[in-house]
Amino acid sequence: MAQVESTTERIVAADADTVFDALADYSGTRAKLLPEQFSEYEVREGGDGEGTLVHWKLQATSRRVRDCLLEITEPTDGELVEKDRNSSMVTTWRVTPAGEGRARVVVTTVWDGAGGIGGFFERTFAPKGLARIHDAVLARLAGEVETQ
Repeated sequence: MAQVESTTERIVAADADTVFDALADYSGTRAKLLPEQFSEYEVREGGDGEGTLVHWKLQATSRRVRDCLLEITEPTDGELVEKDRNSSMVTTWRVTPAGEGRARVVVTTVWDGAGGIGGFFERTFAPKGLARIHDAVLARLAGEVETQ
């Protein structure tokens, strides 16, 4: 199995702390950021960053739905890691200052891909599809924090 990776980034016109706090707010803001590919969103423990346990279903394609149960950690300042208990998928959100009143948000998801021909298609198409989903999340994030 080869590891599959998808990375997306965006500059947001808000300070890094505001952006990070919005991403870490699983009990409030985060649900508003999720596009239609996400369903059954539920905070099961915590709700603010480290120690949160959140559930959702991610419909990456018309046939592929992942049931995700994510443990949230904050290994370093400005970093949220969402580790799926149901798979090898790990998503890391990094928020860093990008000049006065601006933040760079980089989201990277990695997982162990399938082998064989299915794995070839997964490695070829899944990162682009996930990047589109994350781009929609980042656009909603910008809309949420830039209006404050």
